[in-house]
This record gives sequence, C-alpha cells and structure tokens, in this order.
Amino acid sequence: MPATTPQFRPARPAPTPPRTTYRSVFAAREFRVLFAAMLMYVLGFEFEILGLSVLVYAQTRSPFWTALAFSMGFAPQALGGALFTSLADRLPARAVIAAGLLTRAAPGLVIGLWPALPVPVMLTLVAAVATVAPVFAAAISGVLPDVLDGDRFVLGRSVFSLTGSATQILGLGIGGAILAALPARRLLLAAGLSLLAAAVIARLGLRPRAARADRASTQGVVRATVAGNIALLADRTVRGLLLVQWLPAWFVTGAEALIVPYTGSLGQPASAASPLLAAVPAGMLLGDVIVGRFCRPQTRQRLAFPLAALMGVPLLAFAFGPPLPVAGAVLFACGIGFAYALGIQQAFLDSLPTELRGQAFGLNSTGAMAGQGLFPTATGGLAAAFGAGVAMAVAGAATIFAALALRAPLTGPARTNSDKPASR
Repeated sequence: MPATTPQFRPARPAPTPPRTTYRSVFAAREFRVLFAAMLMYVLGFEFEILGLSVLVYAQTRSPFWTALAFSMGFAPQALGGALFTSLADRLPARAVIAAGLLTRAAPGLVIGLWPALPVPVMLTLVAAVATVAPVFAAAISGVLPDVLDGDRFVLGRSVFSLTGSATQILGLGIGGAILAALPARRLLLAAGLSLLAAAVIARLGLRPRAARADRASTQGVVRATVAGNIALLADRTVRGLLLVQWLPAWFVTGAEALIVPYTGSLGQPASAASPLLAAVPAGMLLGDVIVGRFCRPQTRQRLAFPLAALMGVPLLAFAFGPPLPVAGAVLFACGIGFAYALGIQQAFLDSLPTELRGQAFGLNSTGAMAGQGLFPTATGGLAAAFGAGVAMAVAGAATIFAALALRAPLTGPARTNSDKPASR
C-alpha cells in the first residue's frame, strides 16, 4: 500500500485580541472609586485656587499677592515630589491616598470658615499642604496597575488625563458661577468639602493592600526618596522614558504661556485669548479619545514618535503671525499630539521595579511640574527680544528636536522584568 504523503494545513493566524474599551476600564470597581476620587480632587483643587485668588485680591488689591496665591497650590509640589514620594511605596496605598486627600482638604475648610486669616497665614497653609499632593498622586498611579491589567492600564491613564483636562474647565465654570452668587469663602469651603469627599470615597472604596517597598528600611523618608530618584534617573531606559514625557510638554507649555501676549501683538484685547487658551486642552481631549479608544496597543506605540513631533510642527506657523482663527487651529493640532504619551505608558510601567513604581510616577509628575514652571520664563525672555510669535515658533522647533533626539525611547520596545533597574 503506497505511503500517503502527510497533509500539512497552514497554521491559522492567532486571533486578534479584542480592542480594549473604556467600558472595560470602568467595569473594574476600584477604578470607578479612583475615578470618583480624582474627579472630586481636581474639582476641589480648582475651587481652592480660584477662591483663594479672589479672596486674596479682595483683601490686598495687589496683583503680586494674587499671583503668589495662584502659584502656592503648584510650586511647593515640586518640593514634595523631590523629598517625600517614597511614602507612596513604603506605606499601604489606601492609607496614603485617603490621608493625602484629607490633608489637602484642610486649607479650604480652614480658610472657608475663617476667611479673615492674614494673607501670609493663608498662603503658608496652602503651600505646606501642597507638598503632600505628589505623594498621594504617586500612590494613585502606583496602585492603578493593580486595578487594571494589560492594555486597560493604558486606557485608565488616558481616562485620568481626560478627567483632569475636562474637570479643570468644568471646575472653573462652576467656580465662576458660585462666585457670582456667593462670597469667595463659600467657594473655598466647597473646595474643602470636595476634597473631604474624595478622601472618604478612597478610604471606603479601595481594598487594603500591603506596601510595595520594605517598611523595615533604616533610611528616612527623605533619604529613601532621594536614593530612589537617583536610582531611577541612573537607569538609561527609565531616564529616556521620563525625558520623553517631560521635554515636549515643557516646550509646548512655554508656547502656551505666550498666547495672551501673541493676541495683544495682533492688536486684539486680552479677552480674545480665551479661545486660544482652550484650544490645546480641547486638542488633548480629542487626541486621547481617538488614540486611546480606536487604536490598538501596537498602533499607539508606532504613533508615539510622529505624534510627539506633531506637537511642534504646527507651532512653526507662529513665525508668520497667523490671525486668531488660524492660531486656534494650530494650537488645537498641537494639543492632539499630546496623545503620544499613551504609546509609551506600558513601556514606562514595564521598565520600573515594583518597589519603586509609585515613586517613579511621582518623579514623572514632579519633573513635569518643574519644567512647566521654568520654561515659560525662558520663552518669555525670547518674546521680549524677538516677539511672541517668533518665541512660540522656537518652542515648536525645540519640541521637534526633542522628539528627534528621543526617538529611541519613543520607538523602543519595553524591557522584561530582568532588565529593570535595581531597587534601593
């Protein structure tokens, strides 16, 4: 009987995994808890900054003190991020998040109930409490991979970004309506109550988890934070992924800071700058939704580099002094490019040792805030010498060069666990 030739069937391609959806992200109960807490936190923060600025101006009639009041909620966060974020890994996440939000509620409640406090006392209270913000923010980011697995983690980060942008706009609108009917102290009281609600939501909604890092370490909090930050920055891959998340945003922020002067250079009143100021956040919202919802993980990774470069390309148009409608479209397109960050979130998470995960997210936020506080000064100097439009175009060129210089971390694959930096 003749031997039969075995028939080999071609291997079937592996089925494509279903695209992750926002619905699947919100299906996780603890994510809904984190989302609600984040929503109330951002709302309370916007209420606090707006109410404090109005109250300080009413008491002093000084633009300087008012500007200082506005910055008190932001600037001290860099100090807290540089010195205290190791607590996000050394203590249980639920305790850090709830205690941090409860502490952040103090200024709104205290000033709201005693609005006649001297201005220096109010600002000192706000500044002192602002230092804890990076700690509980790092704890929230650190616990997110435990709540959402795989690609849901990336979409969860996208939801947080969308929530931050949308709630800032919403908070300013609601805050303005409250101020139109009630005194500023009522808005500050609302800020405190919002943050208090966020603390309660986190405490009751999150399940207990053990600390990721060794609590028996003999290092103090500050030394542990500094040592952890040095270890993270010493690792080439982590450092590259941090710079990728920092530099483009720094340069674009420098351009955004010149929107009002650019509007004035066209002979328009300052009020005409409002649509331009909203253009970048609006582009960010659209970009995050499109890239997060409709692109698969591999596509997001491939888009990271072109989107990062896209942030800078439209800004080059400002060298030619475009009219306001064109300028708005340019800024909107620039904002869409911020979606590049979704393509590197998984790589950043995979590059981190577990015991430094929360601190790494805190370091990322600290670096972002520090650069966004410094670069507007640099672009302001350029604008004083060459004009706002030219300075904004230079910021766009710097964004493109940053994307080109960081092409490797923007396109490189994530590492395995064995390649992660050593822990403390």
